[in-house]
Amino acid sequence: MVPFIVLTLFSLLTTSAFASLLNDFHALLNLKHGFEFPEPALDTWNSSSPSSVCSWTGVQCSNKRVVALDLTDLNLYGSVSPRQISRLDQLTILSLAGNNFTGTIEVVGLINLRFLNISNNELSGDLDWNYTSLSDLELFDAYNNNFTAPLPLGVLSLKKLMHLDLGGNFFYGKIPPSYGQLVGLEYLQLAGNDLSGKIPGELGNLTKLRELYLGYYNAFEGGIPVEIGNLANLVELDLSKCGLDGSIPQELGNLKQLESLYVYTNLFTGSIPKELGNLTNLVFLDLSNNALTGEIPSEFNNLKQLKLFNLFMNRLHGSIPDYVAEFPHLDTLGLWMNNFTGVIPSKLGQNGKLQFLDLSSNKLTGTIPRDLCYSNQLRILILLKNFLFGPIPEGLGTCFSLTRVRMGENYLNGSIPNGFIYLPELNLVELQNNFLSGTLSENSDSSSKPAKLGQLNLSNNLLSGALPVSLSNFSALQILLLGGNQFSGPIPQSVGELRQVLKLDLSRNSLSGAIPPQLGNCFHLTVLDVSQNNLSGSIPPEISNIRILNFLNLSRNHLNGSIPKSIVSMKSLTTADFSFNDFSGKVPETGQFSFFNASSFAGNPQLCGSLLNNPCNFTALTSNTPGKAPNNFKLIFALGLLICSLIFATAAIIKAKSIKKSGSDSWKMTAFQKLEFTVTDILECVKDGNVIGRGGAGIVYHGKMPSGVEIAVKKLLGFGTNSHDNGFRAEIQTLGNIRHRNIVRLLAFCSNKETNLLVYEYMRNGSLGEALHGKKGGFLGWNLRYKIAIEAAKGLCYLHHDCSPLIVHRDVKSNNILLNSSFEAHVADFGLAKFLVDGGASQCMSSIAGSYGYIAPEYAYTLRVDEKSDVYSFGVVLLELLTGRRPVGGFEDGVDIVQWTRKATNNRKEEMMSIVDPRLRMVPKEEAMHLFFIASLCSQENSIERPTMREVVQMLSEYPRHSPNYQSSSSYSKTCTS
Repeated sequence: MVPFIVLTLFSLLTTSAFASLLNDFHALLNLKHGFEFPEPALDTWNSSSPSSVCSWTGVQCSNKRVVALDLTDLNLYGSVSPRQISRLDQLTILSLAGNNFTGTIEVVGLINLRFLNISNNELSGDLDWNYTSLSDLELFDAYNNNFTAPLPLGVLSLKKLMHLDLGGNFFYGKIPPSYGQLVGLEYLQLAGNDLSGKIPGELGNLTKLRELYLGYYNAFEGGIPVEIGNLANLVELDLSKCGLDGSIPQELGNLKQLESLYVYTNLFTGSIPKELGNLTNLVFLDLSNNALTGEIPSEFNNLKQLKLFNLFMNRLHGSIPDYVAEFPHLDTLGLWMNNFTGVIPSKLGQNGKLQFLDLSSNKLTGTIPRDLCYSNQLRILILLKNFLFGPIPEGLGTCFSLTRVRMGENYLNGSIPNGFIYLPELNLVELQNNFLSGTLSENSDSSSKPAKLGQLNLSNNLLSGALPVSLSNFSALQILLLGGNQFSGPIPQSVGELRQVLKLDLSRNSLSGAIPPQLGNCFHLTVLDVSQNNLSGSIPPEISNIRILNFLNLSRNHLNGSIPKSIVSMKSLTTADFSFNDFSGKVPETGQFSFFNASSFAGNPQLCGSLLNNPCNFTALTSNTPGKAPNNFKLIFALGLLICSLIFATAAIIKAKSIKKSGSDSWKMTAFQKLEFTVTDILECVKDGNVIGRGGAGIVYHGKMPSGVEIAVKKLLGFGTNSHDNGFRAEIQTLGNIRHRNIVRLLAFCSNKETNLLVYEYMRNGSLGEALHGKKGGFLGWNLRYKIAIEAAKGLCYLHHDCSPLIVHRDVKSNNILLNSSFEAHVADFGLAKFLVDGGASQCMSSIAGSYGYIAPEYAYTLRVDEKSDVYSFGVVLLELLTGRRPVGGFEDGVDIVQWTRKATNNRKEEMMSIVDPRLRMVPKEEAMHLFFIASLCSQENSIERPTMREVVQMLSEYPRHSPNYQSSSSYSKTCTS
């Protein structure tokens, strides 16, 4: 009898366990049904085999129950069902991190759950859950989602919580002082939200904290509460970029375990507390970009563990202490843009670890320490704009680790060390405006190939001798500036091997001989200046092979002969100077020469022509007959345009009708997230009454779906599916996977045999161009404009630097920066130009290549567009924000906004207030000057001199705003706080 009872109990327990596992099996399958694109990531989740559930991807079991579900980084889409999650009632670990889940989420009823990670998704809503049913939770990570609400108070019931990460969202309001009750916390991350108010001193009660992150995008009032000094176990403290002001509290010196202290890009004033010298475990210290004054405390001598020491962009003075050079682990020292005086510590670099040194824009004197590259670790050396003298240390000539050297605008003398400019890793060398002398040596090491050097600037020194033939070794060189020296002898023919060079300046030297015809092989050259030398002979006609040459200066030489007719045909040439030579013959009057001034030919007595008021000694043949040809051509051309327009209009009407006639069955839709509407709903929007925009790339329609969701539909013009291979779909798939808060989200792609439709999220406030140049442009206040500039820059920065593959926009303009209901900027139409070009839509080329007024100068000559072309266009957008004027129109003929602002301000930011939009009120001059400075950098003619978008974002974001928020006098700005 007893064995029977035992057997019966065992059978009941086994049946119960199987029933519970079966429940888990069904819960997981139902959870999968809410996912988009679950295959192949979840192809092991087989509905035909309940017993296999414990071997499924991401599933772990114990005692025949699912206890862990880890779906991290499986690239899943769709939504997460709270009901199905709660059915997995034995879970201890749940990770949905690194996917593309959208919608709201709620996790409740999992009393055994200890680890919950929902980070790096697109989840929205709030986190006001019933946390009492998660009483065992120790880790809660919701980083990098779209939660928009005050910080949840329910987490206060999680008595076992040790790790709380709510950063990278849109949480707003104040940090609740009650968060100080989470006394078990060891990790707290609230950075990257929209939090405001004061940092509560109650956080000082969290004495177990080891890591605390509160900065980035948040905009707090006041300073750091002194109670933070009570966090004796703190190892990491990051309060950067969040508008803190006042002085840095000395109580931070109590944090004896601290290894990282980041408080850069705030508004701190006063001196650096000497008590920070008590932080003997400190490895990373960054107090940069504030308004700190005084000297570096002598107590910092105790910081023996420092690897990174950044104090740049402050108002510090005094000398750089000698003990800084004796930090045994120091690899990064950034002290630039202060008022430091005295000499650079002589032992700097002797620790053998130094990699990055920037002491520029100070008032340092003395010589450069000889051991900066003691162990061949030094990569970045920036000492420009000081009062340094003496020679460049010989040891730098063998510093093979160097990649970037900027030591211009000092008083350096002596010769350049042998081999220095030929170092294999160098990509930038600036030694201009010094007193360097001696000759440039040939590259004596045949094994050393300086193939990475892109810019070499030795201008305005005392260098002499012949130009080395081995300059041709610089196969990647784009800018070579040797002007203002004493070089003599001929220009070496090997210069013609610089196939990538864009700018070549050999002016103001003593070079002699003829201009080598091999220069015609420098096909990418846009600027050539050989003025003020002793060159002789004629202009080699091969110069005309440089089809994109924009600037040519041959003045003040001894050149002779006539100006070659081939140069007259150079359509790219906008500036040329042939003055003060021995040229003879008639000055050409056709092509670009018809636009040049007489001063371009002055000082050549034997030149003649109407431009010089010096008639030539022969009578030009004239005839009425040739004059008719151009008129006939114009008539034929106009008729041709009219016929083409009619053909294209007819084709457009036929295509529009074909969309309406084709049923939804012929359409294929690819969704990039879970959608609550169908292709039929989308097609209902594609009608004339819904048109909200037209451009070279397509027509944009507005639509409202049955669920109430609003969308924008772009119908791509000029091609259909048949004219593309699968590469186009792969590119569209890439665009659909891009996720960034400042980029318009592509929701879906619809296509049939004739038409492609792109479905985007709808931006209620239209484009920046409309808002800025429309009737309400005057209400777009200064702070909102600055905010839009930062947000648009971040979107472009993501495309250029962070997404995979990297994307060049190709049509950056104010009309492609869209504004949502909160006037947050979103970059639109990114990458489309490339796809349209690849598809052969030649009729759209004017818009594909860019829009008039935004196109970078190099495009007109190279027909190449890269990320620096985008930077130029963004600079134009910044000028629009600053001036309120359109890129073209309203100026003189042929003048655009870039040229107009240069002329109106004499390229001086101090004079830019004369061009500021008169509709703006209370514009902070320092901020306006800063914005104009960045716009000027972006819109430089030479693309290599423009900053990257990452640098633009840094410059825009790190400028200490006059106020910790973006409140504006405009009616728009009430919803636009930082």
